[in-house]
Amino acid sequence: MKPKRNLFSERVVALALAVPKGRVTTYGRLARAAGAGPMASQSISGILWKAEQRGVKGIPWHRIVYADGRVWMNEQCAPERLSLYKKEGIKLDEKGRIVGFEEIVL
Repeated sequence: MKPKRNLFSERVVALALAVPKGRVTTYGRLARAAGAGPMASQSISGILWKAEQRGVKGIPWHRIVYADGRVWMNEQCAPERLSLYKKEGIKLDEKGRIVGFEEIVL
């Protein structure tokens, strides 16, 4: 028997992969664009993690941020993420929020 497709998850992955360099989106905007309400934003990381485990390459984790422009970062991923932000011209303030967030959010 073929596994049931999850169209919402497929849309989330496709939309995440489409966020261009130098731009960001939020978990909530991604959920709404994929056809769900804002509460579905809590499932975005899990959906993308599962897709990555299934072999989806190039998920731009650093381009998916919180609604207030804060970025998620821990000690393990910080060096790579900071490098990616710098390469894409995205500046962070001392509180870990994107400078000029409203101008680059999709």
